[in-house]
Amino acid sequence: MGERVVPEPDRRRRRPTKQGTVLSAETIVATALRLIGQHGSEALTVRRLGAALGSDPSSIYRYFRNTDDLLLAIADELISRAQHGWQASGDWQADLREIGRRIHHAYQRHPQTAMLAAYRTTGRTHEIRAVEVILGVLRRGGFPDAEAVRIYHAFVDQALAFAALDAAASALPSAARRADEDVWHRTYARLPADSHPHIAATAPLLVAEMRTSGYPAALELLLEAAAARLERLRGAAR
Repeated sequence: MGERVVPEPDRRRRRPTKQGTVLSAETIVATALRLIGQHGSEALTVRRLGAALGSDPSSIYRYFRNTDDLLLAIADELISRAQHGWQASGDWQADLREIGRRIHHAYQRHPQTAMLAAYRTTGRTHEIRAVEVILGVLRRGGFPDAEAVRIYHAFVDQALAFAALDAAASALPSAARRADEDVWHRTYARLPADSHPHIAATAPLLVAEMRTSGYPAALELLLEAAAARLERLRGAAR
C-alpha cells in the first residue's frame, strides 16, 4: 500500500460498494479480521480486502496509509473487544484478574490475528484507554507509581505473551495439534522412573495439566507476587 491517507472529513464514501457496503474504517477492520481468521496473514492485502468489500483496492488508501497502519487498527480493535463491558469492582486483584482473562479470551477468539498483533504497540484510542485503566487499578490499589508501572509492564506482557502462545497452538492444523498433545502420553508418560524420577512421579498430573493453557495459573502467581510486594511496601512505610 502507499503512504497517503485521505483526511477524515473527506473519507466518507456516499455510494455503497458493489456488495452494498458503505465503506468505513470500522468496516474495513472487521472485514480484515474475518479474512485473516479464514486465510491467515496472507489475507492482509488491499487486493483481497477490495474483493471482499466489493470495492476498488485503492479505496483502502482513504482510510489507512499502508497494511501496517491497518494492522495497528486491527490490534486496537482486539484491545477494544477485550475491554467491552468491563467495570471496576474496586478490588485491584479481582479487577486485574478479569482484565487479564478478557485479554486472553479476546485474542483466542482470533488466533490468526493474535499472532500478528499481540506484540504490537498501537498508540491508539483503545490501547491508551487500557493503559490508563490498568495503571488506575494499580495506583488506586495502593501501589507507588514506580511499582505500578513495573507491575503493569509484567501484567500486560504476560497476558499478551500467553495470548500469542495459545493462539499459535490453537491455529495449528487439528492433526498437528493432536500430535503435540499426544507427545505427553506417548513420550513423557512412558519415561522410566529410574532415569526420570520426577517426570515419572508426576506423569498423570503433567499429562492433564499440559493439555490446558498455563495462563490462569501464571496470572494467579503474578497477582500473588504483586500482593506480597504491596504488603512489604506497606510494612516498610510503617
